[in-house]
Amino acid sequence: MGNQVPEMGKILRRRFLEIQREIKLGEEMMTFAVSLLASLLLFPLAGEAAIGISQTQILPVSMPGTPAAMVLPLFFSPLNTTRRSFPPFPAIYSHRRELQEKSSSVANAHMRLYDDLLTNGYYTTRLMIGTPPQEFALIVDTGSTVTYVPCSSCEQCGNHQDPRFQPDMSSTYEPVRCRTDCTCDVDDKQCTYERQYAEMSSSSGVLGEDLVSFGIESDLEPQRAVFGCETSETGDLFNQHADGIMGLGRGQLSIMDQLVDKGVINDSFSLCYGGMDIGGGSMVLGGIPLPPDMVFARSDPFWGGNSPYYNIDLKGIVVLGKTLDLSPSVFDGKHGTVLDSGTTFAYLPKEAFIAFRDAMMDKILLKQIPGPDPNYRDICFSGAGSDVSQLSNFFPEVDMLFGDGQKLKLSPENYLFRHSKVHGAYCLGVFQNGNDLTTLLGGIVARNTLVIYDRRNERIGFWKTNCSELWERLKFNGAPSPAPLASENSYTSEISSPALSPSQAQNYSLPAQYRVGVITFDISLSVEYSDMEPHVKEFTELIANELEVDISQVHLMNFTSAGNGTLIKCAIFPSRSGFISNKAALGIISRLTEHRLQLPANFGDYNLVEWNIEPSKRSWWQVHLLGFVIGVAIVLMISFLVVVVWYFWRQKPGGAGAYRHVDAAFAEQELQPL
Repeated sequence: MGNQVPEMGKILRRRFLEIQREIKLGEEMMTFAVSLLASLLLFPLAGEAAIGISQTQILPVSMPGTPAAMVLPLFFSPLNTTRRSFPPFPAIYSHRRELQEKSSSVANAHMRLYDDLLTNGYYTTRLMIGTPPQEFALIVDTGSTVTYVPCSSCEQCGNHQDPRFQPDMSSTYEPVRCRTDCTCDVDDKQCTYERQYAEMSSSSGVLGEDLVSFGIESDLEPQRAVFGCETSETGDLFNQHADGIMGLGRGQLSIMDQLVDKGVINDSFSLCYGGMDIGGGSMVLGGIPLPPDMVFARSDPFWGGNSPYYNIDLKGIVVLGKTLDLSPSVFDGKHGTVLDSGTTFAYLPKEAFIAFRDAMMDKILLKQIPGPDPNYRDICFSGAGSDVSQLSNFFPEVDMLFGDGQKLKLSPENYLFRHSKVHGAYCLGVFQNGNDLTTLLGGIVARNTLVIYDRRNERIGFWKTNCSELWERLKFNGAPSPAPLASENSYTSEISSPALSPSQAQNYSLPAQYRVGVITFDISLSVEYSDMEPHVKEFTELIANELEVDISQVHLMNFTSAGNGTLIKCAIFPSRSGFISNKAALGIISRLTEHRLQLPANFGDYNLVEWNIEPSKRSWWQVHLLGFVIGVAIVLMISFLVVVVWYFWRQKPGGAGAYRHVDAAFAEQELQPL
């Protein structure tokens, strides 16, 4: 028995070592399970990060021969009177022209315009900022030099069309750090901006730099650009539906100046606004081939100093062939004659307005009636009917005279707007500019007119056309057709089908990562609104059947009268998956653009006005929820199996976990007989 005590100590030590091995094995099993769980949980996030950059490049497939855009570094230069870090404006302008001569073949950005000028008072376009892209509806404004959107930190911003910009959600966002040649915030950390407008509204905030994308239908790659992240807005800016402003004016913070300085586009851009009955239109950042018979007006960038506005050399106004008795200098007061896309109507100095008003009232034989708003003294007339193509029978033709003998003919829709309360009545869209001597020409003057801002050659071109159709030709051909769509004497509001061949429609494609959220399209029918109204449900069912989608996916967004016809805006939404497959989306677009819808005779003839594809706006959790749930289920199942296997392995006789009670003696330790 004397040897039994040390033998018992050995047994206890062995048991202690076995318990340690069991604990270590359990820890290793738990570590393995936790690692597996973490790997499966982080896999979707890693995949999302991996495709984050590619999601910003939602662009059509480049055609052979398309030159690659140049990517040059961007050097921020805020507007400042000292400009200590930059040469004076003329030197910058000369450098820009030299850059253009060295890069004569570059890309451009084709972008759609939305909304009606007289419904909201402006046109908007869609711009994406950040990685992943955050989308915004921005007012196209040639009179502004800063592009800005509401910031997530804004404490005095209204409720707008889209969610505010979240810098923290963009992996490519960088604040513009404070330095000596910019105005800094209270913490002296970030550059700021501030803009005040004539209607007593204002915008202010900080400056940031991020990747800006121009849409899936643009051949210009996303570019880094400086923009304003708004922290305060007042007046009309606070109440407007649009998110912010896209500044196209002359200035180093202008989106145009930044892109031109980078060498990725030519120093030119174009705007084309839809007509009175049909809104929308198109915008091109960069150069396009000039159409024939374009009327040019000189635009001096140094007019009155370093002007941010686009001035033209207006010399006179002609009403029904008679030139108004005005000195050409009347249009040179203060800022001169400014072409401003962010302004709705036209505003003349007092002397010019009185002469224009008297001439119009002398030529118009219709009954004069009060305006729609008793707070304003609008000049309105009734009895002209609702057909825009017949307005020239009641209202005189107006010409604008430029230097060098150039003449721009204005149709009635270029100086009239519809009376909102009296059918067939119209009001003058030309007003007195208070006591201001500036002549301001807003968007109404440019209706159904392609306006090319040829900044390189210091001129602005005007060309009458149907802007609703121009988008299709620009999108596929890169240039307008060689002849105007509307004649000078007979101006029609009807829309004809875009001239697209099947091969052209098939050239359009979508990147694999792009998820289509909704497809919208406008169709004009030749039947009157009153005849169409009872058959709306039948029309919806026909559209669903022709486009091979479920009836629940088809939504009529708008249903209005358009002259002697009907204009319908439709939207195709996803069924259950949250997005429309690229193949299905391209099939729908192909049927629309190739005019393959078979509608009964009672709906008359139809024409496709425009179409648009918008990305899915689902959140990360909505997109990946199913994958996340499946991943968690797999992890739990594997963890359960690991625990079960380990448990049974531990209970297996002779296994690493098997043990004897301390009182049990091992065979080799039993006392041998004496």
